[in-house]
Amino acid sequence: MNTRTLSTDDTSAALAELSRLPQAAFVDRLEGIFEHSPWIAERAWSAGPFDSIDALHAAMCLVVDTAAPSEQLALICAHPELAGKEAEAGTLTTASTGEQRGAGLDQCSKDELQRLRGLNKAYRERFGFPFVIAVKGLTRHQIMDRVDARLANERDTEFRACLTEIGKIARFRLDALFAARN
Repeated sequence: MNTRTLSTDDTSAALAELSRLPQAAFVDRLEGIFEHSPWIAERAWSAGPFDSIDALHAAMCLVVDTAAPSEQLALICAHPELAGKEAEAGTLTTASTGEQRGAGLDQCSKDELQRLRGLNKAYRERFGFPFVIAVKGLTRHQIMDRVDARLANERDTEFRACLTEIGKIARFRLDALFAARN
């Protein structure tokens, strides 16, 4: 996630400042809100000005909801597997690293890691995309249980579930971005 400050102490003023930015600068400031997907901020920019984080989040989620199915799939696939090869290689985004660490996924025992990787593999084989969940507030055990439970779903149900979870992740990241500025 972008670590540049918005130069104000007040969320309303920060949103007003953000809304006045040219599109490229707006996209730059919102880098990382949606994993490796700047196109969402690019398209949401024209919905401004934004008078609340809720309004900004809603505009960005509307972009996702109205995107082509191929774009939605690309967005889902932009998310790393939980405790997967990106985490092992240290190539996760800063936001994903913090989120996975916060859920204790960096503290998995060998058996837990084996279970989670097996669940990740089964999920990807069944649905054709990675399991996505907003991990904030969840333990690694709860996350593994959720993967296991969601394996029983139909593909369309899981596709929508991943997009819903991505919306939650984006909201957490927006809240963190603006909290860091106040």
